[in-house]
Amino acid sequence: MSKPQQILTEWWLGWAPILKILAVLWVILALFMAAPWVILIFENDPDASAFAMSIAIILGASALTLLSTWRIAVELKPWQMFLITTSSWGTMSCFASLPLILGAPQLSVTDAVFESVSAITTTGSTILMGIENLSDGLKLWRGIMQWLGGIGIIVMGIAILPFLKVGGMRLFQTESSDWSDKVMPRTGGIAKATLSIYTGFTALAAVSYLLGGMAPLDALVHAMTSLATGGFANSDDSFGAYADRPWLLWMGSFFMLCGSLPFVLYIRFLRGSRGALWHDAQVRGFLGFLTVVILILSLWRMWNGTDAFTALTHVAFNVISVVTTTGYASDDYTLWGPFAITAFFYLTFIGGCSGSTSGGLKIFRFQIATQLLRNQLHYLIHANGVFRARYNGQPLSDDISRGVLAFSFFYFLTIAAIALGLSAMGLDALTAVTGSATAVANVGPGLGDIIGPSGNFASLPAAAKWLLCAGMLLGRLEVLTVLVLFIPMFWRR
Repeated sequence: MSKPQQILTEWWLGWAPILKILAVLWVILALFMAAPWVILIFENDPDASAFAMSIAIILGASALTLLSTWRIAVELKPWQMFLITTSSWGTMSCFASLPLILGAPQLSVTDAVFESVSAITTTGSTILMGIENLSDGLKLWRGIMQWLGGIGIIVMGIAILPFLKVGGMRLFQTESSDWSDKVMPRTGGIAKATLSIYTGFTALAAVSYLLGGMAPLDALVHAMTSLATGGFANSDDSFGAYADRPWLLWMGSFFMLCGSLPFVLYIRFLRGSRGALWHDAQVRGFLGFLTVVILILSLWRMWNGTDAFTALTHVAFNVISVVTTTGYASDDYTLWGPFAITAFFYLTFIGGCSGSTSGGLKIFRFQIATQLLRNQLHYLIHANGVFRARYNGQPLSDDISRGVLAFSFFYFLTIAAIALGLSAMGLDALTAVTGSATAVANVGPGLGDIIGPSGNFASLPAAAKWLLCAGMLLGRLEVLTVLVLFIPMFWRR
């Protein structure tokens, strides 16, 4: 075998398992796309042909890929896992955008990809206006995209990122968060259990919304996007369309919260460990933080003349929505005053727990950073002292601490770089900074008149939308998972 043939063979043997797994994911996407297609056929909607063509394109690409890789065994190495993680989210987003391009509202490629990336990453930013007038099939497809993205995020957070040692996520290998742990005897066990819990919560949310007065389709879509902490709604007013129904707002708050807690702890709870959730330092810190913020902002609103129940209801809903990176809005909180605007900007970065559907920095990184800061202050007083940081009763290794610090640095550096790029495209400072932050944190709405809770991203220039797409993918994939692909040493392996 000649040298070029040997190189080509090695390249193919490295990429074939990646393509094989991607093809399986594309088939799953096409199968879920069949649901809105059937609804459109039943309603005799012309958009049915757009979904039919999209399914045919995806299945065709999947068939060709599977036929060419069928004999290749799937035995993945770490470098392949990095590529699968990045390419799966990118290709799924591109294929998911096809119905938006081929059918109504016949978006441009830029707008369609922006909408699908926002959906798959469960960011919740949108360029669509008049969402109430979309076909039932397209409304359902927007919900399905976020729902699929949500379960993908959980699997990635539980199984893939700890394995790749990304951003301190290795910490949760000691917390039964990797697939190899004994929470379940087999690799597939934890995936099936997670899917069952995720589906069960979604069904419970749909019933709760239905009982609260939502139409059946609205109840289903909002249930999917609540558990996925995605934030896509069936109205331009987001959850504000139900602002006069406290039951729906409280149910929305509850299910967003459910989606932002570690799913592996739900599994432990169902297997008999009744204190699994409350005994976890991450969960206690997260719930405590939310309680404090909600109380402070509720008191602020009451001080400004809002009655106690209304203030608590809307503050709780919007704070949970932003912190869990869902992005629903029951009210335009930018009208609550400068204090509230500043508070919500800070809340954009927090995020939920690891192993959940939430984005953001994740609460455990703030907890670890606080411990490291406290230890550093102790060193200033006792220079020869030995202070060991611990998390959930276990000592933090140096590589986890370095991972958290490195991730946090590149996380904020990414936000700064994207904000600078958006400013160079002519966007005002508030739109650029909050747009960048909300994209990387996967929150959805930013601040200001353009992309705030009562606006959308439609008016942004095409280049800005592509840059924000990159930001959404970087944030969802924990930044370092993507950045490592740009290191020449990675490709030399």
